[in-house]
Amino acid sequence: MDVDGGTAYSEFVQQTETFLRWFQALPGATFHPDIRIEDLSHRNAGRGIIATKDIPAETVLFTIPRSSILCAATSSLPKHLPSLFTPTATNPQSSDSEDESPSSPSQDSWTSLILILLHEHLLGPSSPWSAYLSILPSHFSTPMFWTPSELLHLQSSAIISKIGQSSADTMLRTKILPIIRSHPSLFPSSATLPDSDLLALAHRMGSAIMSYAFDLEPAPDSDEEPEPDDENGGWVEDRDHLTPMGMVPMADMLNADAVFNAHINHSEEHLTATALRTIPAGEEVLNYYGPLSNAELLRRYGYVTPNHARYDVVELPWPLIERRLRERFNVGMKETQWAAVNDALDEVEDSFVLEWASEEPDSTGQQPDTPPVFGGLPEELDEQVRAFLKAVRKVNTLAGEALEDKHTRKEIYLDSVLRALRDREAEYATPLEEDEQLVASGAVEGRQAMAVWVRKGEKQILRAAQKWVEGVLEELRRSDGPSAKRRRH
Repeated sequence: MDVDGGTAYSEFVQQTETFLRWFQALPGATFHPDIRIEDLSHRNAGRGIIATKDIPAETVLFTIPRSSILCAATSSLPKHLPSLFTPTATNPQSSDSEDESPSSPSQDSWTSLILILLHEHLLGPSSPWSAYLSILPSHFSTPMFWTPSELLHLQSSAIISKIGQSSADTMLRTKILPIIRSHPSLFPSSATLPDSDLLALAHRMGSAIMSYAFDLEPAPDSDEEPEPDDENGGWVEDRDHLTPMGMVPMADMLNADAVFNAHINHSEEHLTATALRTIPAGEEVLNYYGPLSNAELLRRYGYVTPNHARYDVVELPWPLIERRLRERFNVGMKETQWAAVNDALDEVEDSFVLEWASEEPDSTGQQPDTPPVFGGLPEELDEQVRAFLKAVRKVNTLAGEALEDKHTRKEIYLDSVLRALRDREAEYATPLEEDEQLVASGAVEGRQAMAVWVRKGEKQILRAAQKWVEGVLEELRRSDGPSAKRRRH
């Protein structure tokens, strides 16, 4: 090992040991003697928890007291700025005291936690959470931090439109920086940092929340109900604005996969990690983030995994389908008629999600033996096409006569969708076969490899959807319905 590598590893070990001592000293915390925190950076997984001996199912791996969760209820910042952390506060407050900001916008659970992390981080060693904060990553692999050339490897994946860099910048500049600048004593050393450095630090904290924060479920005896979703782009679209969130030391040491062996349980006083099945010595303890596609895993957490490929999705934009539908009726149709067709459609969906029909893992964290299959087109797509064709019938007499036949309508629907699926696949710069070869050969690595996994998964669904539509279309054309008889005649 070279000097720099040895120094980095020594620092890693020291920070980990300091964190573990801090955690075990927390009142009510436990850490099973047959697990340990290891450096898994050689597999791009950061820190992780490994079983050192066989661990039976139902074993409590570690216990986290709720009082150790870093959130609005435990940080000192809300005591200094109570108006910012009042859930019902919607208007700026005005006061001459340091308690209130003269022009502070209302905060939600996201921005509140970002402010808390910035406050505790800038407190340095005097923060009660300094040993924990020191082991959080300073760099992230989420696409928000990719270069333009790295983003090109994602090709035509819809993930690019969901990165939210611009909306995140706006949110941080309007809701975070003004608070810090108004209260420099609560954010030590912030006065010496330019806005660009503070913005970068705020992005880092926002990404830490995206990757590690937990939605804090109410304790079992609590009467609290979760608030409805309120999506707003960037980080915020993934989580509820008002549902409390917190950073949970030790729970976020667990990496996650769609094949997993542990689960986080919430009780009134603690959060506990419990083994779902026997964990053999040397095996990593893994949590589960839910049935997320590799694109979502990458966007939120900065990694992909083959086990999540069964949850991959791809978006089929409506304009591609509409263009192919229009081709069937363009002869004799005027723009005024097409405008009337569009006016007749209510709440048009911009795109439709195509996905595998796949079961979720069982109670022990194991995947089903059956491979995922393409189960069919979304019902919402069928409804929107039927509404489109109904509108065409109203404005075009000739088309109306042909569309009276149900078989004809279905054939037009399937043929147009099939062509749109081919159009969608053609938007990618490389064919599916090339991506599959790149993955199989291991010729790419790092961020490019993750991008190839994402776009390969999307193309596989597009290819399966085409095959499914072709099969249904072929069966329809072989049928003895009125359309078939008319075509034969």
